[in-house]
Amino acid sequence: MTAADGTTTEATPDPAIAALSTILLDGLRALADANEADLACRLAARACAALRRKDGVQWRRFNVLLHRLGPRAGPIGTGSSAPNG
Repeated sequence: MTAADGTTTEATPDPAIAALSTILLDGLRALADANEADLACRLAARACAALRRKDGVQWRRFNVLLHRLGPRAGPIGTGSSAPNG
């Protein structure tokens, strides 16, 4: 089924994707806590892109993390996290 925004909604969510998403989200949070927020944001963005049209629920989880970590990352294209983030 396709939602109005073009994302695919699944009648039965894939438990493997949900489990892997949880593991990846935990890892991205740990990466950000280790002063690597920029890398965590880049990886979260890649996960968002991979899930956007496949699993809206998991896509939202990564999108939320990406927006929470954004202020801790450096300016776009610098490859460094913001100081004191």
